[in-house]
Amino acid sequence: MNINFEYHDVKASNRLEIMAAQKLEKLVDKFDFIVRADVFFKKENTSSPDTGMICNIRLSTPGPRLFAEASHSSFEASIAESVDDLKRQLEKRKAKMKMR
Repeated sequence: MNINFEYHDVKASNRLEIMAAQKLEKLVDKFDFIVRADVFFKKENTSSPDTGMICNIRLSTPGPRLFAEASHSSFEASIAESVDDLKRQLEKRKAKMKMR
């Protein structure tokens, strides 16, 4: 699987890329039909200290692309929530694929 990283108003971080790649590799191990992942890190000025570090992940799979977004006080928490959302979407997609 190919993973692309993009940063908007955030300095590139090798540590964040490694963390995101490790979590995405776990998904690929379970769902072998994932082709590519695009990970976007954004920083947003918000009035709440609990949000603002945004992680978007888009997965290319057979059929429509899957997308998840999360905003927390740290990129680590945003990555974790985005990956959890994608895992639920992948489980639904796999169940639909088995029905056919």
